[in-house]
Amino acid sequence: MPMRVDIVTQEGPLFSEEAADMVVLPGTDGQMGIRPRHAALLTTLAFGELIVRKGQAEESFIVYGGVAEVRPDRVIVLADTAESTYAIDVEAAHQARENAERIMREGVPPDKSAIVMQELRRATLQEDLARKVMSRANAAIRIRTIED
Repeated sequence: MPMRVDIVTQEGPLFSEEAADMVVLPGTDGQMGIRPRHAALLTTLAFGELIVRKGQAEESFIVYGGVAEVRPDRVIVLADTAESTYAIDVEAAHQARENAERIMREGVPPDKSAIVMQELRRATLQEDLARKVMSRANAAIRIRTIED
């Protein structure tokens, strides 16, 4: 029995899948894997990677906070902000990280500190996940059998 997965941001629906096999969520208490028939759950989300798996296919997103409601047949993610990891502009993320680091070194007014730290965290996460997704595309997946 597959499950429906919906990812919604403040801008509107981002992703919907009718028959997912698994969802990996970046919960504030750590990563959690959700499969069909999971117990009902409401959790807050941290900054991190959200993965939706269906058979051998996989979709990957960066989530910047929010909440997820898990039901036995459905996962609804209400993200503060989210984007596909496949759409990351690595150069722009690198530039944003360098700019935020430069501003932090030069000194940040107290009223701007949280904004700069948020931008640094976001850009670093984008760079890290872009590298991770690119390495996955080149990696062979080994299917383990009982005999292994």
